Amino acid sequence: MDEGLNSKFDTNFFERYARISLVDLVDKRFTGLKNDDRPDLQDVELGIGIEVTRAIRENKDVAHALINEIAGRPVVDVSEDEWIDMTKYGYGYGIHDNLIGKIEYEYWSAALPLKRIIESKVRKVADGFYGDFTEYGLYVFSKENLTNRMVHSTISYIMELQKVNEKKYTYMYISQIHEMFVCNLEHASFDMIQITKEQCRKFYHEAIIK
Repeated sequence: MDEGLNSKFDTNFFERYARISLVDLVDKRFTGLKNDDRPDLQDVELGIGIEVTRAIRENKDVAHALINEIAGRPVVDVSEDEWIDMTKYGYGYGIHDNLIGKIEYEYWSAALPLKRIIESKVRKVADGFYGDFTEYGLYVFSKENLTNRMVHSTISYIMELQKVNEKKYTYMYISQIHEMFVCNLEHASFDMIQITKEQCRKFYHEAIIK
């Protein structure tokens, strides 16, 4: 794969995708978020810091399927137009082993389940690893198909973990590709936002192009 094309799909791709989806689906106030490090997305002026991560089972097939879904693509079938996209942008959708790009696989192969992600991220916020912000958010890509009960349990778990911490997450955004859970970690509540296939493709291609 050409190095220039390869660089379009790096770990920052997921951070760009997260920012685009937050602006489009949640709140225009996220327009000022910059793709930086510690945390991944930040708006210093508004005091917002959002860490972006992924929580999937450590299984190559699951990673492949998730990449497909992020792109708004079918998991198995590949049309002629999709092959043109692959050729044009220089990346694979992970439909078969020989189609998934090296960077995509390395990124997703390091994914951790949601519980372990939360424990690690809560600890890092509390320790000041992500700097000093007024509002901390955690954006998680997931393919676990969480039910409402599981989302409530996840909210309760993270609130319990960080209840004595001075620095803590205010919001958690769980992206299951076709839906996003916007979780308020102060009021133990959440809203679920549906994401259409067309929106998936829009977010994906904007993140690639940028």
